[in-house]
This record gives sequence, structure tokens and C-alpha cells, in this order.
Amino acid sequence: MHRSCARPTCAATAIATMGYDYAGRTVWILHLDDNADPRSHDLCSRHADTLAVPLGWSLDDRRRIEVRPLFVDEASG
Repeated sequence: MHRSCARPTCAATAIATMGYDYAGRTVWILHLDDNADPRSHDLCSRHADTLAVPLGWSLDDRRRIEVRPLFVDEASG
């Protein structure tokens, strides 16, 4: 199913999901969540990469977190 960017007038394909915590004054961006959630917003690449948060808030871009395997197959090098 095609999901579009939630920004007005943008019909680009969504690649990320944005959520926020008002109490913690934090906005986070994740890789596109498999399930659409009415409490989050889908964003295209352009809008996710240029997202600005209000003064005093922090942005936690979790798309750039490197995932490392728990186990390494030493036999493969």
C-alpha cells in the first residue's frame, strides 16, 4: 500500500514516520513504520531530512542509528 507524506500539498512517497512527546519536548523520526498510526505522521525523504523542531525541543533521528548484529560469524571472516 502506498503511503504519502503527511505535509500539505506533498504527494511524495513516505519513507519515515515522525512522532512526538509533548511532555519531553522531543520529536523522533523512525524508518517508515509498517503500520500506520493516527498518533504519528509519515514523511517523505525531503521533509524528514529538513524537519525543524520548535525552540527548546530536541530531534531524535533514529533512522541513522547503526544496527550491529548480536552475533558475528567468525568463520566468514
